[in-house]
Amino acid sequence: MKRGSGHGAEAMKKVKMLTGQEIPLDGDLLFVLESLYREVTLKRELRATFDDMMSEIVNIVEGMDEDTRKQYLIESLFLNTVTYENERLSAYMKKLSGQAGEDNESKL
Repeated sequence: MKRGSGHGAEAMKKVKMLTGQEIPLDGDLLFVLESLYREVTLKRELRATFDDMMSEIVNIVEGMDEDTRKQYLIESLFLNTVTYENERLSAYMKKLSGQAGEDNESKL
């Protein structure tokens, strides 16, 4: 779902966070993540608990209709898959770098 700009465009769906901040539900997962960071983590001066964050996430999800939940779930799974792949690749590269370093040391 994209933000409408012309006449007859559907009103932008929004959800209100527990802090009162409104988040537009236009499919921008990164904006939601940034809002969670600002409104939960930073406002609690980096002392937010698991429960603080989960309460806000549950609040946001409950404010979405079924189609919007599906859209954000798909985007979230994609982002998490990419993150997971990058972490695995990074670990593999570190392992290879370590083996290359060990091979060089054994030749000395």
